[in-house]
Amino acid sequence: MDALSEAMRAVRLTSALFFNGEFCAPWRFVTPAQDKLAPIVSPDSERLVLFHLVTDGQATARTAGHDDVTLSAGDIVVFPQGDAHELWNGRTTKLFPGARLLPKLAKGELAAEKWGGTGAVTRIICGYLGCERHAEGSFLSGLPAIFKVNVRSSPAGAWIESAIRNGVSEIESQRAGRLAVLAKLAETLFVETLCRYMDELPPERTGWLATARDPKVGQALALLHRDPARAWTLPDLARESGTSRTVLADRFVHLMGETPLAYLARWRLQLAARRLLTTDRKVLQVACDVGYESEAAFNRAFRREFGMPPARYRRERRAQTAAVERRDA
Repeated sequence: MDALSEAMRAVRLTSALFFNGEFCAPWRFVTPAQDKLAPIVSPDSERLVLFHLVTDGQATARTAGHDDVTLSAGDIVVFPQGDAHELWNGRTTKLFPGARLLPKLAKGELAAEKWGGTGAVTRIICGYLGCERHAEGSFLSGLPAIFKVNVRSSPAGAWIESAIRNGVSEIESQRAGRLAVLAKLAETLFVETLCRYMDELPPERTGWLATARDPKVGQALALLHRDPARAWTLPDLARESGTSRTVLADRFVHLMGETPLAYLARWRLQLAARRLLTTDRKVLQVACDVGYESEAAFNRAFRREFGMPPARYRRERRAQTAAVERRDA
């Protein structure tokens, strides 16, 4: 049992590879922010994580307010907040005309393009992971606006890259299920990237991923995600994590900045918010699903977290979603 797997099971995920580019230096392309891209490629996602895998050649990536990141073959650069960014190789003011990709992106297809000058070739495969907003409180928490990992540094990552390269090369074959396979590979690539990033975190780092990596505290975090409705106490959690109450409490606060039970309370409310929007279960039933024994206690906690009672939250958020869907249509 590991915390990352348990957290990702609790979040609805969508993923895809949407662009296979071959660029000859000099070249430059710009990717818009998630709020502009999500309605096109994944309209049901509240959060869009963008990533680019360099399979051949060199590139540089940048997002506003951060240092440039140099990329070579096997590197994947990730933008966890879905910020607008650019990639390039060589000096040019001429941008790749991304608007011509829109028809294929809107159909959920993989767009393939060649662009640039007459110099060195860079091949890049672009994708996204779409998820619910409450992922920001778990595996997306604390990630920098931009980071890179070399997937070839592990056998699993190298295998995933090889599978992706073969998959995109066969995209014109019209073989049934090809896009579904690429979607699963995109999700697998993202998870492997997170695992590699966790492995490379320095010992002094704190945050959700650092907590998940910790042998004892990570076990406790996994237990909270696996069974959030259980009436956990600190002694129960420490016993099942194989550590003492003092060590668990101190280490959890050091890494996460809050106690295990405070984290659990926040996670329960995020799960409750999801159920309110995705099911028609009554408020009391939702409260029981996430571990509350009374509707009144649940209403008070929910109001503190979201600024309104659960019934109003459901009504207003569903009305907002319907309005967006009508606008997009």
